[in-house]
Parts: sequence; structure tokens; C-alpha cells
Amino acid sequence: MSTDEAKRFDALDKYDQAIIRCLSADGRMSMTDLAVRVGLSKTPVIARVKRLEAEGIIAGYRAILSPIRLGLAHVAYVELRLSDTREAALQTFNKAARQVPEIEECHMIAGGFDYLLKVRTHDIIGYRQVMAEKISALPHVASTSTYVAMEVVKDGHLAFSTP
Repeated sequence: MSTDEAKRFDALDKYDQAIIRCLSADGRMSMTDLAVRVGLSKTPVIARVKRLEAEGIIAGYRAILSPIRLGLAHVAYVELRLSDTREAALQTFNKAARQVPEIEECHMIAGGFDYLLKVRTHDIIGYRQVMAEKISALPHVASTSTYVAMEVVKDGHLAFSTP
């Protein structure tokens, strides 16, 4: 998608903005409740939601799981450098990284290293095992540096404050 195709939140009309705010706070909200909250009748709200979905502005719906309740409280961030950064090597690494379930996020970085990984495990022992057996074994990995998170101050879910 080009920058011309991308829509900015502030370029949307007030109804689309209100719909996005409401659904980002509660994706399971009924269309009837959503219509009341945004001040439109149900039919135009349904049409707007379908259009926002078709345009890719609403990319999907999902359950937000509690890592703490699932016993996955340990979070480590890993700076990773590759031995080869040609396109074929990057694609090979990307494909392999997607297969490691403990890697919650993987971002290619412009800077002093190549990738930043967010790795979630049960504890430091589990992390050490994932690092040794999975992350270090990924294609073209040359070096890593690990930073262990001590506390979540703000969660990264995109959510807009409700009107």
C-alpha cells in the first residue's frame, strides 16, 4: 500500500473515528450498541464497519489473552545481528522466525542491529532454552543481545480513547 492509499485517522469523518474508537475498546460490541454510541442508526453503522473492514482499516478481530494467566510472564527483547543482509538471507530469516512460537514480535530495524525480537516464555530458564535451541539456530544469526523486561508500563495494543 502506498502512502497515498493509506488513510490517516484524522482524515476519517467523525462517525468513522467514533466507530474505530468504540471497536478498539470493545471489538465484541453489538452493532446496535455501536450505533447508539456513535449516534447513527444500525444500518449505516453496519455499512461503515463493512467499508472500514474492506479498506483494511479494521484489519480483524481477536481475543487479547493474558500472558500472566497463561504462565508466560517472562519477556525478553533481543537485538539480533545477521551475518548476511542480502534479500535472500533476510527472507530466509523472516520465514524461520515466523515459525518460532515464543517470538511474539519480530521487527526489522534500521540502525546498529538488524532485528528486534520480543520473546515470551515461562521464566528465564525457558528463555535460555529458547535462545539456545531456537533463536541462535535461526538462519544467518551472527550475534544477539538480550534485555529482560521487569514491568509492563504500557501495553502496545492500538486503542483510541472513547469519545
